[in-house]
Amino acid sequence: MIATKSYAAQTKTSPLAPFSFERRDLKPADVRIEILYCGVCHSDIHQARDEWGGSIFPMVPGHEIVGRVSAVGSAVKKFKVGDLAGVGCMVDSCRTCVSCQASEEQYCDNSQTVWTYNGRDKDGAPTYGGYSDQIVVDEAFTLSISPKLDLAAVAPLLCAGITTYSPLHHWKVGKGSRIGVVGLGGLGHMALKFGHAFGAHVVQFSTSPNKVEDAKKLGADEVILTKDPKNFEKVARSLDFIIDTVAAPHDLTPYLGTLKRDGVLVQVGVPNKPLEVPVFPLAIKRASIAGSAIGGIKETQEMLDFCAEHNIVSDIEIIPMQKINEAYERVLKSDVKYRFVIDMASLAGA
Repeated sequence: MIATKSYAAQTKTSPLAPFSFERRDLKPADVRIEILYCGVCHSDIHQARDEWGGSIFPMVPGHEIVGRVSAVGSAVKKFKVGDLAGVGCMVDSCRTCVSCQASEEQYCDNSQTVWTYNGRDKDGAPTYGGYSDQIVVDEAFTLSISPKLDLAAVAPLLCAGITTYSPLHHWKVGKGSRIGVVGLGGLGHMALKFGHAFGAHVVQFSTSPNKVEDAKKLGADEVILTKDPKNFEKVARSLDFIIDTVAAPHDLTPYLGTLKRDGVLVQVGVPNKPLEVPVFPLAIKRASIAGSAIGGIKETQEMLDFCAEHNIVSDIEIIPMQKINEAYERVLKSDVKYRFVIDMASLAGA
């Protein structure tokens, strides 16, 4: 077994604090990664505080993991020691069902997706995430990272990146598309960057006047300030697609009014309370509300390669591990542009 340092939540009300545990020894297909950086996702907070229910404690959060391969199993073919590698939200699945065979492991039909943390491995052991100094993962769920990009800024691509890339890709957003992005945070700023890179006309929706200039710099063609209902009239019935990244309860009605006939609003933010769905704005335009999770491993690698080609990374603020509890409170206040990333070198002093 491999001694590992981390930060963990012991209960849903306790702050994260130093925690030591053991990773498994390498199996033939395993890759061991020295974690250099790990992003902080809003879902880390939801799960560490058991806001979605069913949390497993002690919990080591973190599923936006990048680092360097430090050892490989005897059967590993895709990686060698010294390679840059990443791990996203999942580390295994049944691999045999229709969804897994279609490289959509996140939607495993047998409900055997093994999440990077707050899950259970196939042997029943709890999974521990990236707020740690190393991780052991099957090479089939390990991702290649280009050295062209700033490694710390790549970390959030493993969740915030693929969570927004996947629905844009699935609904074929591209040149000629008119899309809306709701929210300009960790997810929203990536949706904006991808929408712009795909060639779409992007309308950014935000409650914050102080984010207007940022949105334009990130690629928005228009910015709609949502606190004034009249502003929605400027883009009424004009959008093909909306990606909603907001993780707090909010009214969908004004956004549905901006969709064209057959338009789609995809919810990727996951509020901790159910959203009300107004049916009339859907019925009069044959519009749809959909949901989307992350992408599969194949699509995630495609996203990382696209980012390397187009020089796309997250806008980040790097913090030491010791400031994680402060960072959680700042995330809740939207006090970060636009994603915290933990420098795991700071764990050495934990």
